Amino acid sequence: MASMTSDHAADIDRHVRIYITVFVALMVLTVVTVAVSRLHLSVPVAVTVALLVATIKGSLVACYFMHLISEKKLIYAVLVVTVAFFVALMALPVLTTSNGYWIHEPPSDVQRAPATSPHQ
Repeated sequence: MASMTSDHAADIDRHVRIYITVFVALMVLTVVTVAVSRLHLSVPVAVTVALLVATIKGSLVACYFMHLISEKKLIYAVLVVTVAFFVALMALPVLTTSNGYWIHEPPSDVQRAPATSPHQ
């Protein structure tokens, strides 16, 4: 009986050490985020670094604090579908613009009819 209690205590200690390590990693990544914001990088580079750090931090939280690291394959399938939809939504503005203009805007040389008010 004493062996089971000591094994349980060792297991709890191991989990606490993991949680503290993840917490420290999250704090370090927060410091990295703040440090990168002070570097005055170009917008695309700054956004890329910020999204990378946010992805790592989100993955740590999901894996350890939400206990997804020990889940079955179904959870990973749902996660892959979610990531696919996220990537599609992030790519949507890139796919719907051309040279900074919306694709369905008429060319600038086309004459537009004057707008009329329905109350005239």
